[in-house]
Amino acid sequence: MAAVRISSRSGLPSLLLYLGIGIAMGQDGIFDVKFDNAELTQVIGYAALVVILAEGGLGTKWKEVKPALPAAAVLSTVGVGISVGVTASAAHYLVGLDWRQALIIGAVVSSTDAAAVFSVLRKVPLPSRITGVLEAESGFNDAPVVILVVAFSAVGPVEHWYVLVGEIALELAIGAAIGLAVGWLGAFGIRHVALPASGLYPIAVMAIAVSAYAAGAMAHGSGFLAVYLAAMVLGNSKLPHWPATRGFADGLGWLAQIGMFVLLGLLVTPHDLVDDFWPAVVVGLVLTAVARPLSVFISLAPFRLPGREKALMSWAGLRGAVPIILATIPMVSGIEGSTRVFNIVFVLVIVYTLLQGPTLPWLAKALKISDDPSETADLGIESAPLERLRGHLLSVEVPGRSKMHGVEVAELRLPAGAAVTLVVRDGKSFVPAPSTVLRRGDELLVVATDPVRDATEARLRAVGEGGKLAGWLGTGGAGRQDNGPAGPHLAKLARKLGRGGDDRPGDRTGGTHAHH
Repeated sequence: MAAVRISSRSGLPSLLLYLGIGIAMGQDGIFDVKFDNAELTQVIGYAALVVILAEGGLGTKWKEVKPALPAAAVLSTVGVGISVGVTASAAHYLVGLDWRQALIIGAVVSSTDAAAVFSVLRKVPLPSRITGVLEAESGFNDAPVVILVVAFSAVGPVEHWYVLVGEIALELAIGAAIGLAVGWLGAFGIRHVALPASGLYPIAVMAIAVSAYAAGAMAHGSGFLAVYLAAMVLGNSKLPHWPATRGFADGLGWLAQIGMFVLLGLLVTPHDLVDDFWPAVVVGLVLTAVARPLSVFISLAPFRLPGREKALMSWAGLRGAVPIILATIPMVSGIEGSTRVFNIVFVLVIVYTLLQGPTLPWLAKALKISDDPSETADLGIESAPLERLRGHLLSVEVPGRSKMHGVEVAELRLPAGAAVTLVVRDGKSFVPAPSTVLRRGDELLVVATDPVRDATEARLRAVGEGGKLAGWLGTGGAGRQDNGPAGPHLAKLARKLGRGGDDRPGDRTGGTHAHH
């Protein structure tokens, strides 16, 4: 827990501190624990990665990822191929590894780590089009990389490259189909089957996500892609007891990271890393300065993204525990030189995580893309169902760029059956009046009856995007239905008068609800 706190305040991925704990416990450490079971590490690492991908998928917003899917898909396939080729060439010609070992290293380190990317990017205020691509890429690229590493670590050589490409495409297609199907069926079931206790809903959601991995793997598809897509479908469905489910998944994700990283720290023998330090630095330098930028700029060329955004994406290809776990595959297969491959990957991940993680926010600011003022921040809305009262309690956070700033409670024009009951501001709570002006950083508690729950959330989001003129100017939300054909004329009049239409506290859709 102390490591979590330190990592969150320092900006470093928690990977380093957990690995340090494992190294301190293991060989050459304080307690000198002897552990060299690569097969057990791989099994536990796979299980932890399933949980981490599930937690990442549950927290991924579909509307942010949807525009980024084509770019992320190309970056996760074509980009991985470019990265493998360039990195493997460096490992062969500059470090002296044979081609098999070089290809394994190239494939292993071409995967960005979902846990590292999720933990760092969600604390850096980047535009959603960038975070969407990077998060989707980290969720997608594990699948083709695992297939490549297994193929390169197989007993027999890979005969034809096009056969391998076909196998990757088939496994990805099977995994995607199964993941989407399991996610949709699971969400449908949870919404329509009442469980006897609220604490079972989080367990059910995680069980469905893990089942997607199992089904994908049994069907000879990509289980990692299946679990990520299933979790993303579940996370964007309106499920009961969602805040509890999200918190449960977040806790499981932390537990998986801690256990996986400590175990990897136990597996390594520190004194064996000395001879492989400089080879790891050389390979990592080529990966970071050449392979990753090439893969990003070539893969994203058709999408016409600004060069500075591509530069940031090149630097944001964070590595974490996933490459180290994948480096155990050749060890389990008994490939010659696999221990050296593992040591090079281990050192590379530590050195370049130390370099890239803390400098990512600085680079974003230097490139002037750390904060896009033209984008309206989405409202954070959580819903806790009040089943016996047939209502919902909505918790609404007003972010810094939301246009809800400066809007009076009455001007929200919530539908009948919904009311703002409490405002939390600067750590103090109070019951708002219809004329209370909302501010950035406020947290609102809104009570809505079951029939108007969706309309209330839609109205709140509309005001967050369009301000008090939402509805009159064509922004969606509950208030729009009252405008009729006069909406455009009212919008012009509102702009002239500098006010948001008929916002009197006593109007039909206005402040009378705040008194309830």
